[in-house]
Amino acid sequence: MNSTNENVENLPSRRNFILGALAVTLSSASIEASAAAKGHHHHHHGPAKHAGLLNAAMDCVKKGKLCKGHCIELIKVGDTSIGDCLEAVIDTISMCETLAQLAVSDSRHLKSFAKVCIEVCKDCEKECRAHKDKHKECKACMESCENCIKELEKIIA
Repeated sequence: MNSTNENVENLPSRRNFILGALAVTLSSASIEASAAAKGHHHHHHGPAKHAGLLNAAMDCVKKGKLCKGHCIELIKVGDTSIGDCLEAVIDTISMCETLAQLAVSDSRHLKSFAKVCIEVCKDCEKECRAHKDKHKECKACMESCENCIKELEKIIA
């Protein structure tokens, strides 16, 4: 028997994989149904409370990563004018990833974190604004920062 056949034989069958996935799904559904039957509903928990903030933070991460990639490509070809933008967007990505997690868990530290996050997003928005007419990635990142700042201001109000 060749090594390719041995590797294929060691892989779980497609049927077993599907059955395993189904078992996990049914188990999760069973736990939720059990909790609901006991009158314990989770609709008041989780991301719904801060859905706007969560969406804004995740959009900032996504647009920030696109901007970061664009900045790196520009720097590779010698355009160092984008360096401050790159530094700001790196900070923003990190902050907004954490912000999203704090929003989902409705952390007791969300309000104090939001204050710092506003400053980081403002820095990024300012740097991206300088490049918005030249680079669509910077414009999109700037707009996502503006939206995130609006959502953050609701948290600290």
